[in-house]
This record gives sequence, structure tokens and C-alpha cells, in this order.
Amino acid sequence: MKRVLIVVVLIVCAAVLGLWRSHGGVRAGLNRVVGGSSDAANASPAVDEIRKTFELKPGEKVWIQGINGRVEIQTSDTKTAEVYVKRTADNADSFKRRQMIVEQNADGLLVRSRQVFNGFWDHLFGHDPKEEVIIKAPRQIALQLRGINARVYSGDIDGRLEINGLNGDGQFGQIGESAELNGINGRIAVGLNKLGERGLRIHGVNGGVELKLAPGINADLNANGMNGSVKSDIAEVRVEKENWSHYSARIGSGGPDIEISGVNGDVKLTRGAFVAEQSPAKEQSNKTSAAKASEAKASDVKAAKATQ
Repeated sequence: MKRVLIVVVLIVCAAVLGLWRSHGGVRAGLNRVVGGSSDAANASPAVDEIRKTFELKPGEKVWIQGINGRVEIQTSDTKTAEVYVKRTADNADSFKRRQMIVEQNADGLLVRSRQVFNGFWDHLFGHDPKEEVIIKAPRQIALQLRGINARVYSGDIDGRLEINGLNGDGQFGQIGESAELNGINGRIAVGLNKLGERGLRIHGVNGGVELKLAPGINADLNANGMNGSVKSDIAEVRVEKENWSHYSARIGSGGPDIEISGVNGDVKLTRGAFVAEQSPAKEQSNKTSAAKASEAKASDVKAAKATQ
């Protein structure tokens, strides 16, 4: 028995020594553990930027997946999509941990980030970069979001909205077709301009939900499995409570279904034009514009006094 143990120990030692000499993987890993904190302190922050422009057809789908950071979609009357991606990290090597894909294919415009395996030690001790995505796109698009790890902002879209996995709050403008929202860890606000036959489905939200309904919209609402209540700020919409977790309401003359389940928070129905919460990027842009306007005005006043 002792001989067997000795043989096993010798084999393990030989394997470790072989890795140490040939690849240096163990040695590099140990060095990273020992000197990781000092390296991080001395490393310079790294920034990587991607800018691309695409022509989009009316109704084309925009896919945004696996982003480790904030996402903003600004919409207007245009036919092009301008994509801006900003990645920040402790050092340039961290960018190798995630691959950023920005491309247009038969399915639409894809903006995706995915994990890349660069070895066992990097997997254990490396740090992923932070990502920020800003897209200026036409209103005539369908939008799909999947696996977003931060807040999301979107303007009005005429097509369908799909969300599967959002770890953060979501602010969305008027949706002009239908929507399905699943697996959200945060508050959600969605405007509904009209509903197609597929209606609206909301499932698994750990936060409050606000639905801003445009005048003239017709729908039937049913909510089940609520850890909260359904409230209406619309005078002509009355919410009926059938039991402790089941609510229903007829909106207008009734129509496509609004199905809500598994919400850990209140659902609020409001009327009127949707005004999305101002995004940080737009807020900063407005502040900069205001500051420039103020400087220009001060310069004009100074020039006027000089000529007097």
C-alpha cells in the first residue's frame, strides 16, 4: 500500500514539474496570485472603442446580447443605425476575456459580447472589462435584449420588444406592436402605443412595473402570482381583485391580452404620453450644451459692452 502511495505522489510531482517547465502555467498563476494586487495598482486603465454604421430596413431586428454594462437605444426618423461601444478595463489584457461582436446579418443587427476562455488561471483571477453600448437607430425596428447586466434605456419603437434576462432597471418608450418581458431584476417602465394580436406578456420581475397606456388603446389585463398589487391612475380603467394575488381589468373596449405573472412589486397603470427617464448620456449632453450656450451668451454680452 505504501509503495502505491509513493508511486502516486511521484507521478503527481512529475506532472506538476512538467507543467512548470514546459508551459509555465502554474508558475504564471502563482505569480499572479502573489503579485496580483500590486500589478492592479500599478496598471494603467485601458479603453477600447468601436464605432460602426449600418443601413436598416423598416422592421429589421436589433439584437443586443450579453452586455456587461449599460445599454441605451436612441430612436428617431432615420434609416441608419450608429453603434458605439466603449469598453474599459484595468489593463489591455482584460479585453481578451470578452469578445465584442458588432455585425449585420440575415437576422438583423447584432451587438453581442461573449466570454472567452484564456486559461484556467485567467478564468479564476482575471477581471472582465466593463461595457457600454449606445445605439442611434430608426423607430421602425424590433428590439431584442438578452443577458444585460446593467440598466437599459430605449426610445420609441414601432416593432416588437423582447427581453430575456435583465439585471437592472429598464426604461422603454412607446411600443407599437407587442412585447414579452422575462427574468428582470429591477424596475420596468414601458409605454404602449398600441397592441398587436400577440399582446403583452410580463413574467418574473423583481421590482415594480409601470405601464403607460396611450389614449384609445384596447386590451384585457390579467395578473396572477403577484407579491404586490395592481393599481390604476386612469379614471375609466377599474382594476378588479378576484383573490389575494389575482387582478383583472378591461382597458377601453377590451382586446389583446396583457398577461402579468410572478411580479415582486406593484403594477401601475397610467395614461398619457410616455416620457422616458433621462439617460445619463443624454443628461450629460444636455448639461454640456447648456454650459456652451451660457458661455456663448456671456461672450456676446462682453463683446457688446466692448463696442459701446
